[in-house]
Amino acid sequence: MKRKVLAILVPALLMAGAANAAEMYNKNGNKVDLYGKVDARHTFSDNAGDDGDETYVQIGFKGETQITNELVGYGQWEYKTYANDTEGAGDKSFNRLAYAGLKYGEYGSFDYGRNYGVVYDVEAWTDMLPVFGGDSYTWTDNFMNGRANGLATYRNSDFFGLVDGLNFALQYQGANEGQDATEDQEGTKNGHKDVRFQNGDGFGMSTSYDFSGDLSGLSLGAAYSSSDRSNQQEAYGKRYSARYAGGERAEAWTLGAKYDANNVYLAMMYAETRNMTPYGDYGIADQTQNFEAVAQYQFDFGLRPSLAWVYSKGKDMSYLGNGSNPQGQHGDMDLVNYIDLGMTYAFNKNFSTYVDYKINMLDNDESFYEANGIATDDIVGVGMTYQF
Repeated sequence: MKRKVLAILVPALLMAGAANAAEMYNKNGNKVDLYGKVDARHTFSDNAGDDGDETYVQIGFKGETQITNELVGYGQWEYKTYANDTEGAGDKSFNRLAYAGLKYGEYGSFDYGRNYGVVYDVEAWTDMLPVFGGDSYTWTDNFMNGRANGLATYRNSDFFGLVDGLNFALQYQGANEGQDATEDQEGTKNGHKDVRFQNGDGFGMSTSYDFSGDLSGLSLGAAYSSSDRSNQQEAYGKRYSARYAGGERAEAWTLGAKYDANNVYLAMMYAETRNMTPYGDYGIADQTQNFEAVAQYQFDFGLRPSLAWVYSKGKDMSYLGNGSNPQGQHGDMDLVNYIDLGMTYAFNKNFSTYVDYKINMLDNDESFYEANGIATDDIVGVGMTYQF
């Protein structure tokens, strides 16, 4: 890490709190809120792929319409575009969320579209860092661990109004397979060309309990998902076993806890996955064990320091090495391992600044990381955020 850069950045400070939606329309039972942010960000690292401008804009809306006294229709759309390349460089924009649904009183809600997978219900508790975090095993478009396509989700709060604080969700994901003309696959319309981000049909569930009384602020949660793997994923696992996991099903489970009260935020989670977690530029791990923990404190004058540890281990892996043994090695490997020091300073609810220092704990002398495109350098991210 560049010493002069750290000397300049560490005193600098810090990032943004939650976005505050602006009400655009509210009349006759119809309501639309607009929200967004401009994040002017730069990251510094000895790894060229992590060094440079990362400025982006994110915008979205939430809407709802009162159909009857109990029945409400709702929808959300969210879009992100990067502003760190030339205007003629090509499209660097994408839909993050796009779904619509119905909610009926205490009976819960049902929606369909591009949304968050239910496994992320627990992962979200530790994904609270200014820049980094939430990446021990969570990848976008990787089954039901993050944002993904084709999700049908039922959610219920307070268990039909009978148990305050007891919430649960059930989810189904349709197949998003590849475009191999020689294979009989489903969901090929969705164009998932990268074999690591395909999925077969699957289901997931999550539950959480928010304590009250003397334990107010404490929540416990758990989530599980299980999915068929695509034909191409299974075929790659058989053909390239030193890089791609085998197995017919991809599974994940996680347990988590958080405490959010009295200006203190503490959260931790443990998760395991089977035949689903990408690593580096190419691989899919057969099994991972993952742990994340974060501690933050909100000062009244706007400062929010943050300390976290993010860790993922690939278990009993067959993987490609390099040098004297390029064809395959076996054993456990750390896939993610870093300590994160961050701070956010909010001038008001609409403007904040931040610094986030990712101290990479991976062994930079291990040939596995170079062979698989896994960076072992530290990263510092700084920026300013305007949000509404």
